[in-house]
Amino acid sequence: MTKTTEVAPLYDEIATWFDSVRNRDLSMERPYLDHMLSLLPENAAVLDLGCGTGAPLAEFFLAQNCRVTGVDLSREMLAKAQSRFPAGTWIHGDMRGLDLGRRFDAVLAWDGFFHLSRADQRAMFPVFAAHLHAGGVLLFNTGGEDGETWGEMQGRDFYHASLARQEYQSLLQENGFTLITHTADDPACGGRTVWLARK
Repeated sequence: MTKTTEVAPLYDEIATWFDSVRNRDLSMERPYLDHMLSLLPENAAVLDLGCGTGAPLAEFFLAQNCRVTGVDLSREMLAKAQSRFPAGTWIHGDMRGLDLGRRFDAVLAWDGFFHLSRADQRAMFPVFAAHLHAGGVLLFNTGGEDGETWGEMQGRDFYHASLARQEYQSLLQENGFTLITHTADDPACGGRTVWLARK
């Protein structure tokens, strides 16, 4: 099978399997989600980029009475979110170059942003900023080292990329964000490098 940096077709192929094995207890993500939630107003508008099936992250925010809009490029993953969580707004689309024409209290890009190329990741920071109210918060995770790599799921090769940590810090600053917290290679969160920032 030829390797591709476009992962949406691969997620279409494995959507049912992925949905069945995705850990939903939030044991790893919960501290970051709780921190983000503590910074939001009641009934906050949350934009989930790369929302996948909606479980468990969009589900978490819906349960907290947030108004969730999810965007994903995999039709099969998004269809599961639409059927499972009718209270959300689900959009088939590409986070790259996204322009919804509205602003949110929070933007979440969890376990999807790192599938973008390094150039596309750089271009996402103006997109993040354009979709946030002043004072809004951004939560995303990245790899821990500058470079590109491949991971395997269900016999398919999935592309991953990361910038240097200093470059993420610069991109946040250049696009009007103040870093709230940053944890590198968090062992309690599956080795994820996590960023929480306020516009």
